[in-house]
Amino acid sequence: MATEVKVPTLGESVSEATIGEWLKQPGDPVKVDEPIVSLETDKVAVEVPSPVAGMLGEQKVKVGDTVEVGAVIATVEDAIAAGENTEVKPREDAPTPAPAVPKESEQAADIDRELDELPKAEPGDLATTLSPSVRRAVIEHGIDPTQVKGTGKDGRLTKEDVLAAAAAKKAAPAPSVSAPAPDPSPTPAPTVTGERKTERVKMTRLRQTIAKRLKGAQNDAALLTTFNDCDMTAVIEAREAYKDLFAKKHGIKLGFMSFFAKASCLALKDVPSVNAYIEGDEIVYHDFVDISVAVSAPNGLVVPVVRDADRKSFAQIELDIADFGARAKEGTLTMDDMKGGTFTVSNGGVFGSLMSTPIINPPQSAVLGLHRIEDRPVARDGQVVIRPMMYIALSYDHRIIDGREAVTALKIIKEAIEDPMRMLIDL
Repeated sequence: MATEVKVPTLGESVSEATIGEWLKQPGDPVKVDEPIVSLETDKVAVEVPSPVAGMLGEQKVKVGDTVEVGAVIATVEDAIAAGENTEVKPREDAPTPAPAVPKESEQAADIDRELDELPKAEPGDLATTLSPSVRRAVIEHGIDPTQVKGTGKDGRLTKEDVLAAAAAKKAAPAPSVSAPAPDPSPTPAPTVTGERKTERVKMTRLRQTIAKRLKGAQNDAALLTTFNDCDMTAVIEAREAYKDLFAKKHGIKLGFMSFFAKASCLALKDVPSVNAYIEGDEIVYHDFVDISVAVSAPNGLVVPVVRDADRKSFAQIELDIADFGARAKEGTLTMDDMKGGTFTVSNGGVFGSLMSTPIINPPQSAVLGLHRIEDRPVARDGQVVIRPMMYIALSYDHRIIDGREAVTALKIIKEAIEDPMRMLIDL
């Protein structure tokens, strides 16, 4: 008896998805709740688990197909029920492999075991940038990822890069055992063809959605950006003084993002319009602060939400952000993680950006852009001194936020960073 695998509910206002990758092939054994296919939605990648234990039967759709919620995308043939036997009946039409060649299902099982046995990567290692599908392809084809040039965002490896490297490896001629006798005639110099190649790669659903939303923000909002710079001396000194105690007590490093999140909360409470958005002909104000944090993922930028940031401690904000970053790399963020958000903080400084004009995340009306810290000469008490400075930018929708309000909000953030005591006494 075959059980149908249907597209699950994907979240509010999400009615369809794209088949991103089949994690199991027909004939492969599957366990209950084991992922068999990855779907790409407008916001995240969602893995669809098997509803029963058994063997994957028919794949009713192909990679790249668009499917709606509730659509049947595959079938799973039930395992033998007698005696709770976990063995799977082979398909009648499946060819019997030669004894010396391992079955495809056994190869898949070996790959799964190798993935499970891989050591946990340290931050900054290559493995932290490899998605599960890429790591699977690397092991399956025996490819050294350090020898393959990635074409994804920030030079990351994609599954297509690994498959291309595997194809090139198979096409390479085997080395000759005995060297041929030297040819006495002169060898002509190789001809340089000057060939230039192009490659067409279909945009993922997530990348298409990012493009539409950002272009929509430019078309609909009256975007304007105001700049300021802030002296990071006080924050750096505070981190240096308490980093060990903070890490020991809370199990997380004290970063800059929690300072800017709390400083933003002060500004948004004092200037409510920066924490509001337009809905039809009304302005929706919020008495809470849900901060969307821009995080770089293998497939593009995502913005999970730190909810009630104004009520959370520095430690809880740092823990939330660290968790979002780890799950973004693993591709395990959910729809609920990215719902809502009243204000966004984007830190381009981690990539070396000196200054930028960030684009708002609709329907929000403002976004704070952070940049790299660098030592610069500044005037203090009539003297020129060197201080660690950062440019900060606030992009806002001028339809709802006046210039005075935007400048005031950014000034409050600047003052809170330069004097962190303001965050403690709510000033």
